[in-house]
Amino acid sequence: MIFEGLSDKILGSIKKLKGQNKISESNIEDAIKEIRLSLLEADVHFKVVKSFIDKVKVKALGSEVLQNVNPGQQFIKIVHDELVQTLGGDAVDINVREKPSVIMMVGLQGVGKTTTTAKLGLYIRQKLGKKVGFVPVDVYRPAAIEQLQTLAKQNNFSCYPSKLGEKPPEILKAALKWAEHEMIDVLLVDTAGRLQIDEELMNELEDLKKVITPTEVLLVADAMLGQQSVTVAETFHSKLKLTGLVLTKVDGDARGGAALSIREVTGVPIKFLGVGEKVSALEVFHPDRLAGRILDMGDVLSLVERAQDVIDHKEAEISAKKMMSNQFTLDDFLAQIQQLKKLGGIESMLKFLPGMGEISKQMKNMAPPDNEVKKIEAIIRSMTLQERNDHRVLNGSRRQRIAMGSGTQVQDVNKLVKQFEEAKKMMSGMMKMGFGGKKGRHGGGGGGMKFPF
Repeated sequence: MIFEGLSDKILGSIKKLKGQNKISESNIEDAIKEIRLSLLEADVHFKVVKSFIDKVKVKALGSEVLQNVNPGQQFIKIVHDELVQTLGGDAVDINVREKPSVIMMVGLQGVGKTTTTAKLGLYIRQKLGKKVGFVPVDVYRPAAIEQLQTLAKQNNFSCYPSKLGEKPPEILKAALKWAEHEMIDVLLVDTAGRLQIDEELMNELEDLKKVITPTEVLLVADAMLGQQSVTVAETFHSKLKLTGLVLTKVDGDARGGAALSIREVTGVPIKFLGVGEKVSALEVFHPDRLAGRILDMGDVLSLVERAQDVIDHKEAEISAKKMMSNQFTLDDFLAQIQQLKKLGGIESMLKFLPGMGEISKQMKNMAPPDNEVKKIEAIIRSMTLQERNDHRVLNGSRRQRIAMGSGTQVQDVNKLVKQFEEAKKMMSGMMKMGFGGKKGRHGGGGGGMKFPF
């Protein structure tokens, strides 16, 4: 995941301040050096690194150590605040107030622009309640038009029927009339890309911008490219006056340099992050939340939002009541596993919780791989309704039959039953402590969030 290496190095350097009585130039010098090296290794622009380090150093040396707060904690707070400012300060909303609002998607070929167009369309429809339409104007790659039309069909969007051989400005003029007739609220225009920036591409995009007068011009940039993405963003911004950026491939091994550099160098806000291949894998960019993840301070708000999107709340309510009354069954266990998969698994969830970064890494080796999860699902599905509702009836012959039906061994069935009994005890204990119920640890009623453990 993006920033994991950077996070490890920054946190490692800050740990050295533990046990110190105060922040001083001598005891932060090593930490400052390591953070500078970490940022450069993450491919952060050298000017951004210098500015960031200078500001952190000034704030650290100029701050009074607060009572009951150790220097390490205070230094983390200083680094966090400066990271937030470098990343842009506040989240910036997408502008879809006009009707129709036209959003022009630009970027180089291969960065995921067409897929990002579909992702953004889904976000606008689900979160903002707008009717969205697509217009493919990349007439140079036959697959580009076909790809957007396919994504539109799969996700129930309107898509203008662009054809090869048509001129992009003519497509857009006709598409504007089409959008009015179809009562489209937001029109997403998927423009052509190139393998590299050239004058012909930039001139075409400038001409298209004049035709549609977009409310947003969003650059889709590859987070894996580091400083190269910054150069691309500067060029596009100088020609098109970008209003926002979308960083893709954030779930890969990106070193993080693009996100930390691009906002500071261009002044253009990052608005979204592409965090996976699915059309739903798009996150609003919150600088404070990302800074929290980098410094292992957690990002509970994003976890709650993700859970609200994928968890069936009625099902969660029923499961919570069953846990409280000790009536949790293997059927419920199967449903919890499936919901947990939607959230990315326990390891993924732990990354959002404060101080859990190290534990989430340890769980990489502990968490069952996909084939183990499939085995659990196969075993439960091979049981009768009675066996799922009351695992105590599972005698030797029943377990033999289930193993044969699921293509597994009796030992696998025994292992699952043991895991279920242990999970049931753990979940029952957590519910009694206040997790997942209507009155959580932080008080108040109102249907708290229920984690599918």
